[in-house]
Amino acid sequence: MSQTELRIGMLGGTFDPIHLGHLRSAVELYEALSLDRLHMIPAQQPPLRGRPQVSAKQRLALLTAGIGDTPGLIADDRELRRDGPSYSADTLAELRSEVGDQARLVMAIGYDAFLRLAQWHQPERLFELAHLVVIARPGYGDPLPAPLRELVEQRRVDSIETLMQQPCGGYLPLELPSLMAISATYVRECLEARKSVRYLLPDPVERAIEQGGLYRQCE
Repeated sequence: MSQTELRIGMLGGTFDPIHLGHLRSAVELYEALSLDRLHMIPAQQPPLRGRPQVSAKQRLALLTAGIGDTPGLIADDRELRRDGPSYSADTLAELRSEVGDQARLVMAIGYDAFLRLAQWHQPERLFELAHLVVIARPGYGDPLPAPLRELVEQRRVDSIETLMQQPCGGYLPLELPSLMAISATYVRECLEARKSVRYLLPDPVERAIEQGGLYRQCE
């Protein structure tokens, strides 16, 4: 397959921990965009969030366990191998250098993260490297803040077909079929309170958390 035909996706996050909402969204994104692969990339230290509860190495291990043998999904540790804050622009630049100038490169983020996009490190650079696909989230529908609207309004397209006509530069809101309203915060609260997380996490992730004693408050 030529580089022009490649469709590569990036889905970053703290994955603290990875849960079925993350993974189902990843599968649906992979299928909806007809991607060749989707890199799921845990952040070492997200610039606009507090420090994750467990180590980056542990979060990567949980992500790898959660993905298992799911076709097209890749647990990518590149941000964990860099020092300092995890800037998406730097990660996209690495991916772009690997896949070539003409591959279709897409960064997907949730609507809640999208609302803060204008505060990100070098937000304009993101569009020089990739397309932006914004995944709708239940309960989020507020008007866009003015700085964000100025950043994206001229870049918006209304279909995946139109988005994929160029290697980068577009913005597409996308509503995935399942819209699973699971949050990592809720999962952590359940774990800390010794409540069941069955059907919130893949079984291998639940077992690894239990075996490692992760997300438990000290007795």
